[in-house]
Amino acid sequence: MDEKPSTRKSPEFCSLRYGLALIMHFSNFTMITQRVSLSIAIIAMVNSTQQPGLFNTSTERPLAFTFNHSNRSIKEFNTAEVSVYEWSPETQGIIFSSINYGIILTLIPSGYLAGIFGAKQMLGAGLLISSLLTLFTPLTADFGVILVIVIRTVQGMAQGMAWTGQFTIWAKWAPPLERSKLTSIAGSGAAFGSFIILCVGGLISQALGWPFIFYIFGSIGCVCCLLWFTVIYDDPLHHPCISIREKEHIVSSLVQQSGVLSSLPFIAAASCTILGGQLADFLLSRNLLRLITVRKLFSSLGLLLPSLCAVALPFVASSYTTTIILLILIPGTSNLCDSGFIINTLDVAPRYASFLMGISRGFGLIAGIISSTATGFLISQDSVSGWRNVFFLAAAVNMFGLVFYLTFGQAEIQHWAKERTLTRL
Repeated sequence: MDEKPSTRKSPEFCSLRYGLALIMHFSNFTMITQRVSLSIAIIAMVNSTQQPGLFNTSTERPLAFTFNHSNRSIKEFNTAEVSVYEWSPETQGIIFSSINYGIILTLIPSGYLAGIFGAKQMLGAGLLISSLLTLFTPLTADFGVILVIVIRTVQGMAQGMAWTGQFTIWAKWAPPLERSKLTSIAGSGAAFGSFIILCVGGLISQALGWPFIFYIFGSIGCVCCLLWFTVIYDDPLHHPCISIREKEHIVSSLVQQSGVLSSLPFIAAASCTILGGQLADFLLSRNLLRLITVRKLFSSLGLLLPSLCAVALPFVASSYTTTIILLILIPGTSNLCDSGFIINTLDVAPRYASFLMGISRGFGLIAGIISSTATGFLISQDSVSGWRNVFFLAAAVNMFGLVFYLTFGQAEIQHWAKERTLTRL
């Protein structure tokens, strides 16, 4: 007798998605240690009380004296043969803040870059760049404080790319009921990294010299990059090592969520239609605005707001929540036009309202055919830049229609649509 395939899920902590969370935990651990390394090392880097190094001592000392003090001499070499810099407190403050400036610069562009290159490549590149710059920090310090500030700023830009790119990956890897667990495992790497660097950073500086703080944690970052580019994939569908059971579990859970999300734009559209109609009639009943002003106001809102949301979409792709909100607002706010130019036919020609509405709906169907064809053409060239061009084109069409309506729109009954009264002789 054939047995039905088991629908029981595999143990969670043996699954690939939890392995991904651990690697991301390691990545966050690495990035925070690289970020805080300078805060620990700078205590020794600007310590002007360091004594001259081993090689400044006299070479005429007896050989036996050298052997008896070999252990102490090695320790002196490790701690005293490193550079010391005359950086004022103001200069140190600029150095510390430069990495934060870099992070801020990439918060918005990182979503756009993730859409072009993929979250895996962007996050991995950010981690690799940050690790290499950490390794070269002791060398750049010898060339001047300006170069250190530049290096730290670029490092902040790299880390900004890596921080925000994580959420793009979790949008495709984390089932809705496991997102809190997975993201907490990954995010806890930053707290653990802060604890470790504060505990061992001073010991490394004292035992080996402050440059080794950068060498050790920069090297750890490079090892993490090897794991990242080898194990991590942008989505479970293309991972060669994922089990069929886990792949089906992740995909099915995200399809179920998509069904709920797909209904939200219709709820938003219905809500905006009802609220827009109520508000428009309220403004007219209280004589707050003229009829043509109300029509142009709601037409402006119904065309301008979704256009702004569409233009913003490519730049917030790294934020799953923001993307969903914008996708809900686009059809929702566009229905404000129902109280604008769509109902305007009842104002200018109530006698022929049905006929004019049929014509306008016909043009709408033609627009749907053209837009579908144009979208397919743009996406076939490149899926990422194609969708961006689709959003920009839709916004441009909306703006053209809005300017045209604001210029020529009217609300008075046209002379050709007025009822003709018959007179008897």
